[in-house]
Amino acid sequence: MQNAINEATSDGLERLCKPQERFISASPLPGIERMEALFFGNMFAPHRHDTYALGLTLQGVQTFRYRGSLRASHPGNVIVLHPDELHDGGAGTDEGLRYRMLYLEPSLLRHGLGSDTASLPFVAAPVISDPQLAATLALVLAHLDQDVDPLQIDQFICDIAESLARHSKAPIKSIGLLAFDRMERARQYLEDNFDRPVQSGELEDVTGFDRYRLIRQFRACFATTPYRYLMMRRLQKARTLITLRHPLVDIAGETGFADQSHLNRHFKRAFGVTPGRWAELTCEKSH
Repeated sequence: MQNAINEATSDGLERLCKPQERFISASPLPGIERMEALFFGNMFAPHRHDTYALGLTLQGVQTFRYRGSLRASHPGNVIVLHPDELHDGGAGTDEGLRYRMLYLEPSLLRHGLGSDTASLPFVAAPVISDPQLAATLALVLAHLDQDVDPLQIDQFICDIAESLARHSKAPIKSIGLLAFDRMERARQYLEDNFDRPVQSGELEDVTGFDRYRLIRQFRACFATTPYRYLMMRRLQKARTLITLRHPLVDIAGETGFADQSHLNRHFKRAFGVTPGRWAELTCEKSH
């Protein structure tokens, strides 16, 4: 599996980005982002995102702090980071680090779990050896320059859900179908209005829950709060615009931030680097 990935990812990467250090973003899929990173030293400051982060270490040693401990992933290992967990990231040796990562929204993972009302899986060990899970990830990470068939995505989500549930040690809790339906309404409302301030009263009207119960139930369903969910949708849009080479000075206004300084602060908290640094290192896989 490792050789297959290495062969598939050696197809002219040097021609796509001049700098040796780079981030390569694949074309986005609904609820899924895919990227490759190659860098030296410590790259990412402590940050957290509201998606599952699932990755394959390809070359070097991937080091990061997660849940109070320093972790290390070697080629062949699988990385599983739970949404909203603080972590950093860097290369553990002088040879640098190359890895591929997939970011999966909890709302999409729920479709593969077989029960909307079950709690999300939590994998306590962020670095695991699981050839089956690695092969599943390789299905969509080996070829960032290719589209993925919709049927393959459906299979992938189901297989990932089964793998994460298999590794999860947390007891399964029931959320309740009524609560889940209302939280899904709130999530969709935030998706539709990500580029403007959303008031708590609006979500109360959408769900019929008071704002404090809403926060608790939303976190149980999607592993984050409504505020964080709204902010991450803005930041993901900003990251897409950066990849498309929109001027940084214009992106804040296009994504609902007060100004560029406001965008910079939240971007670094979510992704571990500034928008300017992301722009320096990022290029999109061409088709």
